[in-house]
Amino acid sequence: MNIDMIDAAAGRLNGVALRTPLLSSPFLDEIAGRRVFVKAECLQHTGSFKFRGGWSAVSAMDMAARARGVIAYSSGNHAQGVALAARRHAAPCVILMPSDAPRVKIDNTRALGAEVVLYDRATGDRDAIGAALAEDRGLTLIKPFDEPHVIAGQGTTGLEIAEQAAAEGVHEADVLVCCGGGGLTSGIALALEAKAPGLRARPVEPEGFDDVKRSLASGGIERNNRTSGSLCDAIITPSPGQITFPIMARLCGSGLAVTEDEALAAMAAAFARLHVVLEPGGAVALAAALYHPGEIEGDAVIAVASGGNVDAAVFRTALERFGGA
Repeated sequence: MNIDMIDAAAGRLNGVALRTPLLSSPFLDEIAGRRVFVKAECLQHTGSFKFRGGWSAVSAMDMAARARGVIAYSSGNHAQGVALAARRHAAPCVILMPSDAPRVKIDNTRALGAEVVLYDRATGDRDAIGAALAEDRGLTLIKPFDEPHVIAGQGTTGLEIAEQAAAEGVHEADVLVCCGGGGLTSGIALALEAKAPGLRARPVEPEGFDDVKRSLASGGIERNNRTSGSLCDAIITPSPGQITFPIMARLCGSGLAVTEDEALAAMAAAFARLHVVLEPGGAVALAAALYHPGEIEGDAVIAVASGGNVDAAVFRTALERFGGA
């Protein structure tokens, strides 16, 4: 993985992916005690940054492989990103999703033309199931984070952050990234290393599922004891990836972890002050920026709002409990 791959992905995404805005609000600044900038990837196609990686991977395939089709496994956002990329390339698409994924994500993935296969997240081995389906049907597996073309696509977010931060006069800051397996975090870290070395990527996870934070602290890959039971379903993975972890270990600052209540409060604050909708997993970086100021360095912080595909009931809970945030 290197910056050349990210630049190449940016070329394939040019005119396809949206250049999402870097938003700010004095109300959020007041809560955090510093300038807060929010990279609104919740406004990307399919409602999350995952479209970047999906398009990058599908567009890099040869025509014969695309014609046979692709398969991906995901709780929803990677599913939708790959499904839309496959549809626009006229490629068959199978998506393996946990049965407890938010209904809106399952429905949206089917609406994009993908065949959805459900599995039990607590007892099933998604890697084994996905590999078997890929072999049986001759499909190309597009992994959600531990895949170079996917990481390169996600890294284009970092290219935009580097340019947008410079335009705001921000040259030194922590860039907080909602982190599951580390595809977005490692891609952004590589982009910032090349384009804005004063900006430092830092992964943010939900408490109880902070495998990346623990891995960075120990120097080796740590695993979560469980892979379900969090509102932040979009960023729950067993462990960081074999490709992503070395990148994060080399380039990222220490990890942060937030509570589910802090994620819900950040969702309410984003809606009230920025007029954007976030899902819990897509709000953890903003939650860290707002409610963990002592763990962040500098006069400004950049938080990546990675996704906005939230069930109505969960969003309603956030507004009812923290609507005054």
